[in-house]
Amino acid sequence: MTKPYDDRDGLIWLDGELVPWRSANVHILTHAMHYASSVFEGERAYGGKIFASRQHSERLIASADAIQIPSSFSVDEIEQAKRLVLQANGLVDAYVRAIIWRASGEDMGVAARRNASRMAIAAWEWGAYYGDEAKFKGARLDISRWKRPSPETIPCHAKASGLYMICTISKHDAEAKGCSDSLMMDYRGYVAEATGANIFFVKDGEIHTPLPDCFLDGITRQTVLGFLKERNVVVHERYILPAELEDFEQCWLTGTAAEVTPVGRIGDYRFEVGELTRLIARDYESKVRA
Repeated sequence: MTKPYDDRDGLIWLDGELVPWRSANVHILTHAMHYASSVFEGERAYGGKIFASRQHSERLIASADAIQIPSSFSVDEIEQAKRLVLQANGLVDAYVRAIIWRASGEDMGVAARRNASRMAIAAWEWGAYYGDEAKFKGARLDISRWKRPSPETIPCHAKASGLYMICTISKHDAEAKGCSDSLMMDYRGYVAEATGANIFFVKDGEIHTPLPDCFLDGITRQTVLGFLKERNVVVHERYILPAELEDFEQCWLTGTAAEVTPVGRIGDYRFEVGELTRLIARDYESKVRA
């Protein structure tokens, strides 16, 4: 049985210093706990080096800016802290979680400008997000009843904790049906993304992927688009209707946690784990371990 995340050995970087894992705590009246005023990054280290580390640190601060949380640390300081966490815990291949949040302070209503921000970085060993079998046979996805909201209602390009509420519900619903994850539509009814990963489809050797105008344009997604361009594969970034799922031959998910994971089924639609999917997964594995 996996140990709870609050009861582990190791060190966590908290506000500029390493503290014992079990002592990395916050007060019950922390603003982020009540109003979801926090942003985070999920990153992976391969061979002791975090892939696209600086891009993640820059996005973390950009996300904090988007929801008006001032960061007390610069990108360079965050980069140094992440390296320190890996070294202090003796980790080589690991998942890294950096988070900035509104702390407890003088304010405890919706507004919290007088409350300082805090930051923490933790790292731990974490295997394949959807399990090893999904890497070969493809993950199975449900179709969520929840939709990604309009950009007029949320800061959709921030990696903010509050935006994941409907993702948690969707993933729980999917797991109850024996699925690994759930595909979400956007507020217009177009295909958007999974709960924590972007999605790609293959048809007649060409790629179709949703236009990220109301959800996060993931760093792994951008990396994969670069691979496809290098291989001269035609890519269509566009609005995709749910009915089109029937016409696609292959499908895969991308994300720091998901890496490149093939999809075998979405609802009643089935996909093969084809050569192009396997090729892109190999490209990604080679890139992150270079």
